[in-house]
Amino acid sequence: MTASPSASRDMASSRVFDTLKQDLIRGRFAAGEKLAISALKDHYQVGLSPLREALNRLAAYGLLEQVNQRGFRVPAMHLEELDDIAGLRTQLECMALTQAFQAGDSEWESQVLAAHHRLRRADEHPERVEEWEQAHLRFHRALLASCGSHWLLRFIEQLHDQFDRYRRLAPPNPAVRKVLDRQHGELVELALSRDIRAARALLDDHIRMSHSVARGCCELPASDDNT
Repeated sequence: MTASPSASRDMASSRVFDTLKQDLIRGRFAAGEKLAISALKDHYQVGLSPLREALNRLAAYGLLEQVNQRGFRVPAMHLEELDDIAGLRTQLECMALTQAFQAGDSEWESQVLAAHHRLRRADEHPERVEEWEQAHLRFHRALLASCGSHWLLRFIEQLHDQFDRYRRLAPPNPAVRKVLDRQHGELVELALSRDIRAARALLDDHIRMSHSVARGCCELPASDDNT
């Protein structure tokens, strides 16, 4: 059975939304860059209508800015915004972690263990950057998955994507990365023992250290407040 034109358009819009979203997070487009609609149509092989739907969704999500109600550009990047994002991540993720520890069952534990196993396997191949990024994202999602609040998880996902725009442009810091990787295993142990207090402190430190790496992004434009 052939899909209706409306369904086909929705599928195309969802596809380009997901792909363009990842490209924006990965830094494929420069901060402040105005996007050329014609070039996007060619690159993503999509029609104008589903493309505009995807662009409007990304603007609402905060990964694009609308210019004069017609065009779109990549948001500028500022250290004060990154600091704000990191602070909110800490508050919301620690809240979700507490609720997840309180509500998590054996199925949640098995999902956390499986996600950590996949992340450790990805750690063995540092050259496969995207494989590690996806495993890392899934691990943090699994850790908070049983918190019981759909909206809380949605806000956290949005903050995480915004945070990653900065982190993925920052120069590598192998020493900090080693500590962060070790902390993933420690978070699993604390999840299994339901040690909420220690886990919150560790997650706070985990985000803080990742934040310090993200602040080293060499391509961040200086703002008036950060001289």
